[in-house]
Amino acid sequence: MKRPELLAPAGNLERLKIAVHYGADAVYVGGKQFGLRAFADNFTIEELLEGIQYAHQYKVKVYVTLNMIPHNDDLDGLEDYITELEKGGADAFIISDPGVFNTVRETAPEAEIHISTQANNTNWKSAQFWHTLGAKRIVLARELSLKEIAAIRDRSPKSLEFEIFVHGAMCISYSGRCLISNYLAHRDANRGECAQPCRWKYFLMEEKRPGEYMPVFQDQKGTYIFNSKDLMMLEYIPQLVQAGVSSFKIEGRMKTSFYVATVVKAYRNAIDQYFLNPAAYVFDPTLILEIGKASHREFTTGFYFDKPGVDAHQYDASHYLREYEFVGMVLGYDDEKKEAIVEQRNRFFLNDELEILSPSAPSKTFIVDQIRNENGEQQNSAPHPQQILRIPCTFELKKYDLLRKEKQL
Repeated sequence: MKRPELLAPAGNLERLKIAVHYGADAVYVGGKQFGLRAFADNFTIEELLEGIQYAHQYKVKVYVTLNMIPHNDDLDGLEDYITELEKGGADAFIISDPGVFNTVRETAPEAEIHISTQANNTNWKSAQFWHTLGAKRIVLARELSLKEIAAIRDRSPKSLEFEIFVHGAMCISYSGRCLISNYLAHRDANRGECAQPCRWKYFLMEEKRPGEYMPVFQDQKGTYIFNSKDLMMLEYIPQLVQAGVSSFKIEGRMKTSFYVATVVKAYRNAIDQYFLNPAAYVFDPTLILEIGKASHREFTTGFYFDKPGVDAHQYDASHYLREYEFVGMVLGYDDEKKEAIVEQRNRFFLNDELEILSPSAPSKTFIVDQIRNENGEQQNSAPHPQQILRIPCTFELKKYDLLRKEKQL
């Protein structure tokens, strides 16, 4: 069995670095143009080139999204963009549109191409079609079962790779190709501007179908009938591996550095534990508790074992579950003074118990008994975003360690 790649989202340069240090084998990123997350921070071309160089220092690959469904004007500048990124070392381009595919083939004939989930590949024939044209990898549609994925793998050339989503938000529309946002909010989901109207609150009435009742749970406030739970396949690493795919993909280019670190580390641990001894592998349930510390909705296994039923949706609210807060990122450690140098991300106070999330070490906790700012002045709290602070800690902390605290109910 081949060890699958762990592919992480990176909405900006900081999250790319976090993904690299917390165990990703590859990251996928988007620039200011041509991708499907227009409201992520995204990368300038200079940041993309810096991110590629940084990731390559750690032998981590970088895939660049060109997966929007473009109109004519959206194609302006595409050739120059492709040329610069190929020269800068981008490991692959993620594409859904045939016109963009041809542009990459013409502009950068040696570039590796991955076919986006937006291209809606649900069978071995369509996978073979793209492979014949020169695609190296297919990101399969989320609407496939593990049995279907294994059958596609079996009937496809060994040189063709497959990638599947294993964690993150689910889209109500088939392979993410949605017109609801365009219709209700005049924001085109297929050009990176989705307003997520599937997660709004709705009342359902169909006056021309008397006696036909939709299976909708509701109260006097309405119901979130399209609000899917989040995908989570952490418990099923053996089944995912046996399906024969090359890459496990985590959704979330709009998510925080804390989310990326937490989820990537949990999947890294599960994959590594499995490959130490596949025959004797037993899932560690503490990883479920760990992954729940990042912002999430309730979890589902999506389409992998059966078609989702009523239990795959969350009908009472669309908010996230947030049990922990990300309060700071470690920038360094003063070994002489035994102090962590921390950039604040959310407010915390003297006497708070903080938990350390570290790429390679188990979680630890410590009590904040002093907070000093850059001028050496003591503070009772850390209220200012991105303020640089010094906090005593008896054990050494590393750059990119994250500090979190349990939220008070």
